[in-house]
Amino acid sequence: MLTYPQIDPVALHLGPLQIHWYGLMYLCGFATAYGLALWRARRIGWSEEQVSDLVFYGAMGVILGGRLGYVFFYGFDRFLHDPLWLLRVWEGGMSFHGGFIGVLVAMAVFARRYHLAWFQVTDFIAPMVPPGLFFGRIGNFIGGELWGRPVINPDYPFGMVFPHVDALVRHPSQLYEAACEGLLLFIVLWLFSLKERPRMAMSALFLIGYGLARFNIEFFREPDLDQGFIAFDWMTKGQVLTLPMILLGVILMLLAYRGRRTTRGG
Repeated sequence: MLTYPQIDPVALHLGPLQIHWYGLMYLCGFATAYGLALWRARRIGWSEEQVSDLVFYGAMGVILGGRLGYVFFYGFDRFLHDPLWLLRVWEGGMSFHGGFIGVLVAMAVFARRYHLAWFQVTDFIAPMVPPGLFFGRIGNFIGGELWGRPVINPDYPFGMVFPHVDALVRHPSQLYEAACEGLLLFIVLWLFSLKERPRMAMSALFLIGYGLARFNIEFFREPDLDQGFIAFDWMTKGQVLTLPMILLGVILMLLAYRGRRTTRGG
């Protein structure tokens, strides 16, 4: 049995200024995406200015979309009673699905500016998203949030007690998500991107890969207290929001290999 180490969520105290680990994890995600984008851009002829703009647009989409998504998907009642809560991002609360929608909108703006096809852009960024998810889930773990469900098998070697929650042995689901949505999905997408693929195939593989990882890990993650199971007495909000991603990914993959218009690898 493991015990959650009770990490201070504040990484640095600089006088009145506090730098939180969660914010540092976001910076690590954006920095990693920038480095990977530069490497891929050299192989397909994009300029450094394009990469800088791409990462900036993506960061705005993640932050604005993630916050709006969390407020409207998971905390709309609180927003109605306290509208200024929307602006208090330091209190926590970001949604992947909201951030995902925000990035899609941001990529549409970027594609329009540089006269690129939208799927050309989404295919390019797909392998750069999982590292951000990895760092984000590590941030969740450091913050001691989004813990897992109680472990059924008492001999399970990776069970963890979160003392700030209760005395039960639980799944460290934040680390499961970091491994699957982050590390494993990155390896799959990166290897897939090294060869020319039909346009939309990279985007489709991301949707399918993330969707399957998130849907299955939700079985180990404790549902949000204010949400619970919202369908069939076992399906969580995260699973309901993820199912359309999987379905759309399958459709796009079929269309991609039917159309066969390629996107350069790298």
